Amino acid sequence: MSHNALPAGAKIGIIGGGQLGRMSAVAASRLGYQVHILSAESDPPAQDTARAVTIGAYDDEAVLRRFAESVDVITFEFENISSGGLDLLASLCPVHPAGRILAISQDRILEKTFLGAQQIPVAPWVSVPDAASLEDAATELGFPFLLKTTRFGYDGKGQFRIADAEALAGLASDLPYPLVAEGFVDFERELSVMVARSASGAVRCFSVTENQHRDGILDISLAPARIPVVLAEEAEALARRIAETIGLIGILGVEMFVSTRGTLLVNEIAPRPHNSGHWTMDACLIDQFEMHIRAVADLPLPDPFRHSDAVMKNLVGPEGMALCDAVLDRSGLALHLYGKSECRPGRKMGHVNALFPLGALPGPYGVSARFDSALEDLQEA
Repeated sequence: MSHNALPAGAKIGIIGGGQLGRMSAVAASRLGYQVHILSAESDPPAQDTARAVTIGAYDDEAVLRRFAESVDVITFEFENISSGGLDLLASLCPVHPAGRILAISQDRILEKTFLGAQQIPVAPWVSVPDAASLEDAATELGFPFLLKTTRFGYDGKGQFRIADAEALAGLASDLPYPLVAEGFVDFERELSVMVARSASGAVRCFSVTENQHRDGILDISLAPARIPVVLAEEAEALARRIAETIGLIGILGVEMFVSTRGTLLVNEIAPRPHNSGHWTMDACLIDQFEMHIRAVADLPLPDPFRHSDAVMKNLVGPEGMALCDAVLDRSGLALHLYGKSECRPGRKMGHVNALFPLGALPGPYGVSARFDSALEDLQEA
């Protein structure tokens, strides 16, 4: 163990009180740590699993100072917080991942510029600083292309598909510039890799995951992804390279596309636990949340081997919550609810994991009828 490892009983501050903070706090408690949550929202889900909770704005200097003084190390559970606030916190207490990493992930232009500088493959893109630049973007990328906000985009929000010149002409005049225009990628499937790195330099990857979305929100994750071994190794290598180059301490979700030509393109990075890693809670002895806490605390990072194959389905809004009774009544399913007080359409309320023996698949990245049957059952649900 590193001589800089955070001792048991120390206090970890987590910025953000949502489900990722809730599950991170559970993982921290298993390792003997106390957790203090800072949330801008009242009645946050993470309050049920934390020792202490502060409700306050992420850019309130007085709140941030008091928070930093109460903990030994700070991390965060989502990107939509003030990087300036993190800089203030970092002057008072260690913050992992670093604020500069958060700043890159918060802004699509900075993110794509960083990836491009490291020769990480991405979809063709151009910056759109104002309305006058839209025609130039269309000329360079061709139709169709995607128009995305540079900040605060998640679960499909802040994205517009521009199919043709007519759609371009019909865009609203009050778009939130600057924007990013991305060339349309004809992809075969979407992947993600959860990669953790400690201050001591240890790097670990969870199995490559295949993701399917519905209405812009993650619906189903499959672990392992149904891709050839060589492509999975390439995806893990890209994730490791990003983590090491960016100086990550913590966990990072790397989202990718597999093009119809079989090549990988990195879409986004998220320096925190990720929805597509929830399958690890039941299919791995050490899940993504514990791996994140271990990295932040500079504890050893064991190999996060997958002891079972898994299918994860998100429970979204009232429709998702209506499945809970059936999930509870069915063997082989693990239910995780987030304790949110209000159930709204499009809101992630929980998830369910289905597990299968590794031997059920004809190889680490194979497919079996049993695996596909579970996927069909969850999709029908």
